[in-house]
Amino acid sequence: MSSWIGAAVLVLATATAVGTAVAADDHPMIITSPEKLEYITVPNMPTCATAAILRGNPRSGPAWVLLKLASGCRVPWHWHTANEELVVISGRGSIATRGGPTLQFAPGAYASLPNHHVHRATCTRTCLLFNTADAAFDIHYVDAKGKEISLDEASKRKK
Repeated sequence: MSSWIGAAVLVLATATAVGTAVAADDHPMIITSPEKLEYITVPNMPTCATAAILRGNPRSGPAWVLLKLASGCRVPWHWHTANEELVVISGRGSIATRGGPTLQFAPGAYASLPNHHVHRATCTRTCLLFNTADAAFDIHYVDAKGKEISLDEASKRKK
């Protein structure tokens, strides 16, 4: 339970720090509870990945979401146009980066992934992540040489 509290404090501290830098007129107050969240499939992502939108619209601009990856979920090597940040709330898994370190998931773990930086995610026990993007969400899957490929092709490749 204490790991949940630590992760929640980190998420709230991040949200507070970001929120104080934005004028109140730009962002209306939003209050919700876990039982009211609606998790939806994410276009062009494996069906084991769902998201609940907390703020913004990921199809058209910056957004904050809770991203849930089911046990056994694997999001193949990919990159985004937007800068992406995430905080692990719960679960077991990892984010591997090309040319960089691997983040093992533990509550409170944090990653800042610059745009166009290739990475992949795996989840061995259902993962819940607080995820932000500073522009519209897109996802571009790549092969070992960095050539763009489809989700179907990326999903068939060796782990």
